[in-house]
Amino acid sequence: MSTTPTISWPEARSARTDQSNRSDQPVRSAHWHSESCAPPPRRVVVADDSTKAATAYQLACEGTALLWQGDFHNARQLLQAMGRRIDRKANPARPDATPAESFHLHRRARGHRARVLGKLLVLLEDDHSLTLRRAPDVRRACTEAYGPPRGGRAVSLTELLGVIGAHQWREKGVEVPALGDGVRVHPHYGVFSPVRGEYVDLVAQAPLPANPRTAFDLGTGTGVLAAVLARRGLSHVVATDISSRALACARENAGRLGLADRVEVGGPALYPEGRADLVVCNPPWLPARPTSTVEQGVYDPDGTMLHGFLHGLADHLHPGGEGWLVLSDLAEHLGLRTREALLTSITTAGLRVTGRLDTSPHHPRARDTTDPLHQARAAEVTSLWRLTAD
Repeated sequence: MSTTPTISWPEARSARTDQSNRSDQPVRSAHWHSESCAPPPRRVVVADDSTKAATAYQLACEGTALLWQGDFHNARQLLQAMGRRIDRKANPARPDATPAESFHLHRRARGHRARVLGKLLVLLEDDHSLTLRRAPDVRRACTEAYGPPRGGRAVSLTELLGVIGAHQWREKGVEVPALGDGVRVHPHYGVFSPVRGEYVDLVAQAPLPANPRTAFDLGTGTGVLAAVLARRGLSHVVATDISSRALACARENAGRLGLADRVEVGGPALYPEGRADLVVCNPPWLPARPTSTVEQGVYDPDGTMLHGFLHGLADHLHPGGEGWLVLSDLAEHLGLRTREALLTSITTAGLRVTGRLDTSPHHPRARDTTDPLHQARAAEVTSLWRLTAD
């Protein structure tokens, strides 16, 4: 029987003192929660408004977590100051590095940054509230992300800020022109948001197979592609995902858009039962390990979802049906996958390419020359591959 991990800390006044080393200090504890499955820190000290950024940075680099008991806005400023120290000490990009080496170095640097900044903690009370000075009301945001309150828990401040940001995105929504002027979908916490519209536009513009009635949208996320297909006239779209958060999100968006009678949300699974006239899949672009739930929309270890889609497609298409693979070639520019390997996977799955639509990215990162992966991002092309069974 598994137990909930906990953290413990001496009730010292501040991390700037050595009181945390005294054995006679009262000790408190709390449940530990991490969406990225980070283990609970072994050593925790109290930090407050008197804690200096240099001290916090040194302790965090050594693996010591700091439980914040000061002003909420000061905690955010401390986090930013720690981030600046990390950036100053970051190793410069190697001019002789291959694209793949640059990618892995970039991922390693981001992982180090996340680990260090993740050492600044806050304590959520039994009702998901924060008792810090000038703290916002985070109860609704935390309930959306974590579910109903089940006792207090300690979380990293970076995670909590992500929860708050996700709540704001969920309230505001993301406009999707392919669904109509001003139409929005509302992403949930941990569900990839369709802020990059090029893959949505491809699905909205590609010519449909002859007389399509049914479609599958695999890895639906927010349900945006299922909604586009339903708006294009498909009478029955089955949207699947392996994430329970994504399934709830897609179901809610289908209802918001008045498409609940045409979009069926099911899972957790890749393929639903049966066959369809059209099967659409926009798998994660990069064959690498995700470090958080949100990154599962971008990183797919060993291309598992891509290969699962390809090798299951022939058995799930009606005669004359098509599979649409919507995929960025960023992995090819980074040296993580070759075009030959992709085409070989398509052929060995018993599939044939009947057409392809391409588009270039128009998101800001493609124009950011300070991005260490700028050269690859600038050359990126997103394609909709039209596939049929041999």
